[in-house]
Amino acid sequence: MPSVCFYFQVHQPFRLKRYSFFDIGKDHDYFDSDKNEAISQKVAHKCYLPTNQVLLDLIKQYRGAFRLAFSITGTAIEQMRLYAPEALASFVELSKTGCVEFLAETYHHSLSSLYDEEEFREQVRLHRELMLEVFGYQPRIFRNTELIYSDAIGALVSDMGFRGCIAEGADDIVGWRSPNFIYSMPGRSTRLLLKNYRLSDDVAFRFSNRGWECYPLTAEKYAGWIHSVSGAGDTVNLFMDFETFGEHQWASTGIFEFLKHLPGEIFKHKDWNFATPSEVLELYPSRAEMAYPRVTSWADVDRDTSAWRGNRMQLSALEQIYDLGKAVRWQNDPQALAIWRKLLTSDHFYYMCTKWFADGDVHAYFSPYESPYEGFINYMNALKDFKAFYLGRGSEEEEKSGG
Repeated sequence: MPSVCFYFQVHQPFRLKRYSFFDIGKDHDYFDSDKNEAISQKVAHKCYLPTNQVLLDLIKQYRGAFRLAFSITGTAIEQMRLYAPEALASFVELSKTGCVEFLAETYHHSLSSLYDEEEFREQVRLHRELMLEVFGYQPRIFRNTELIYSDAIGALVSDMGFRGCIAEGADDIVGWRSPNFIYSMPGRSTRLLLKNYRLSDDVAFRFSNRGWECYPLTAEKYAGWIHSVSGAGDTVNLFMDFETFGEHQWASTGIFEFLKHLPGEIFKHKDWNFATPSEVLELYPSRAEMAYPRVTSWADVDRDTSAWRGNRMQLSALEQIYDLGKAVRWQNDPQALAIWRKLLTSDHFYYMCTKWFADGDVHAYFSPYESPYEGFINYMNALKDFKAFYLGRGSEEEEKSGG
């Protein structure tokens, strides 16, 4: 009995305000609360609230047979608490059905798994605690920022006690094998669930593309593609941004009607069910080990980290912010630590990306800046002030006390 495994990523960064060179030394608040509030409320009303209502209705309609999973960042929950509490309440209501799994990830949606193991472990710990606090759920499956994964990251995840980890089913990694089976980390019992990126991206990116040869995508057609896996796979892992529904694909595209009708079309094939990631691991065995010798992600056609680390601006900004880790932790200033962690959020570096063609269009859609260079300068101005004010004041206070 093969399964459809739905997992949705919910994330909102704390966006920086316009911060010029002339603000350095004068303004120590770097985040745009007005924009963050406006976007939080917009996404809540276009995506979170209507989609969660559809999901709740489907769970009730199919008496718990429809099941799914979320990974919700700490920054998204913080902003919902501040600006859209009704949206957070709708996620809590879903959690009470017992049909929703919550995955672990980095609290601040950071790239710490690539730069700072201590910070990575701490952010995962903080995120686990948040999931327990908000949803009463202890995550057992890990999903790294932007599905960034490698054998080295897998070893860390396994050592932290997770039963499984989600990874991108990149072609060069999977090779002749199928992403529709469960695999194991090399030399470990921790297992891997691989995203079926073709079927996931058909909804996330191609659904409203009138130039796509398969347009329009109906629930019946899509279910037929999934059913074609029968006999050649155990699970079809459909992983995508939650904002696909209503935000990236507007309601006028028919995306909500598609979602409403999809479970019914899947259930027309009696052998198929819906399962959460943890349930998938209970239902099906690992077919083989799967090595990830390179760092992969779910971004762009390259499925690598070039969206965040592809040019000198990004590399310079990442090096400078992560170099502050030891100093920030040593200073033991909760305010400085909180701001530093918000500056680690991967979106800031995504806005500096200079990739072009189809991928570049996607980057431009998400960026609040006129150019990647403008995003870099804005970030570096804020970082310069942070180092001088929040880290500098610690040494000044020590000198005053005779330390």
